[in-house]
Amino acid sequence: MDMDNEIWMPKSVFKEDIANMGKGGMSHGETKDGEDENMAAWLLGVNTLKIQPFKLPSLGPQDVRVRMKAVGICGSDVHYLKTMRCAHFVVKEPMVIGHECAGIVEEVGSEVKSLLPGDRVALEPGISCWRCDLCKEGRYNLCPDMKFFATPPVHGSLANQVVHPADLCFKLPDDVSLEEGAMCEPLSVGVHACRRANTGPETNVLVMGAGPIGLVTLLAARAFGAPRIVIVDVDDYRLSVAKDLGADEIVKVSTNLQDVDQEVVLIHQAMGTGVDVTFDCAGFDKTMSTALSATRPGGKVCLVGMGHNEMTVPLTPAAAREVDVIGVFRYKNTWPLCIEFLRSGKIDVKPLITHRFGFSQKEVEEAFETSARGKYCYQSHV
Repeated sequence: MDMDNEIWMPKSVFKEDIANMGKGGMSHGETKDGEDENMAAWLLGVNTLKIQPFKLPSLGPQDVRVRMKAVGICGSDVHYLKTMRCAHFVVKEPMVIGHECAGIVEEVGSEVKSLLPGDRVALEPGISCWRCDLCKEGRYNLCPDMKFFATPPVHGSLANQVVHPADLCFKLPDDVSLEEGAMCEPLSVGVHACRRANTGPETNVLVMGAGPIGLVTLLAARAFGAPRIVIVDVDDYRLSVAKDLGADEIVKVSTNLQDVDQEVVLIHQAMGTGVDVTFDCAGFDKTMSTALSATRPGGKVCLVGMGHNEMTVPLTPAAAREVDVIGVFRYKNTWPLCIEFLRSGKIDVKPLITHRFGFSQKEVEEAFETSARGKYCYQSHV
């Protein structure tokens, strides 16, 4: 589709041939050999995005230069645009935005053996230090020195090109599109959550929230073999999408904390058996209270969404039933499995890609506005 700068949008917006960043970079520069200036979407202030020059860092021996072909707009991107912050990350100076991306390799470093120019790749956006104890333990997603696309002060990938470590660029099979490759990022959240909860063929799953992350968690849980999945939300449209994507049952709930007990009964009726694992993909008092109450004794609640920094929830009754609470932050070692799920057809993310936009100033602004409205847009994480 050589969208010549396309964006898309499952709560994200895709863009082909638009995005780029990488390991850092500075504004107002030209690419080498007289090529066109590398342009990027810069976050300059609240509700202020501007396409302007973005100088790439030098290509290191283990790096590749990638021309972006598909970039998604995540919920965190919208948070940054609207408030200049997301959780405890605060934008203090102009920053290139975007982190869900795929593209085509244009140049490889002198020591790169795994990739060649022309290869189509999906990019894992976080660069860990590989020296700290957490990295050495294999939990590199928790690295305190993580450099993650579009997480202040690190620039993102909504640009023409990016420079990125080759070992974080995963080659796509011929039958997996670049758009699907960019979807590996949000899908990775669901895959990591399922791994953390040991989801499998004997795991009946409840998903709280049918937003983008709830939907990819639904898809991941099914791919991991969950035999029955019930999904809960306050919005009829999102529930209908979840049903179309394969949820066995849907339950509409309210935002009223007083309704938890009644809604737990409805959830149990919909499940028809015990809830082994609940994924809270919203992260609010109400959703977490429901999750803890609905999960069977000895089950697990996996907190995926981070809607509130602090919550008041019924932990003591859950502890008395030995319900384990498991945290999830981003992902680790998920791209190969995500790509295999896409290649094999176990997961189809194409229905989540709902909008596409070009890389003009007007279209980028429209893409973010569409994503911010959210109700009819699917994709991305917190």
